[in-house]
Amino acid sequence: MTYIVTVQAAVTAFADWIEPTDAELDAIELESPLILAEVDLLDAQITALDHLPNEVDARRIRRARHRVLTARRDLANTPAAATAPGGAA
Repeated sequence: MTYIVTVQAAVTAFADWIEPTDAELDAIELESPLILAEVDLLDAQITALDHLPNEVDARRIRRARHRVLTARRDLANTPAAATAPGGAA
């Protein structure tokens, strides 16, 4: 009979190393407006898929695309020192 053992100890042994660094968390926080704008765009597109698209859906998608482009522009125009704090990639 072969026993099946768990590998949880091996998986969780490196849990401290898997956590994001402060620099990575700062980079995520810097990109969060873009992430939220992309989520809003995706929500608007999914909503439009549920039924026949109408003028309100088209306007909602257009505004969401505009917010994504604005967030991308703002992120691209941030100084280079602010985009990678602590030397994060």
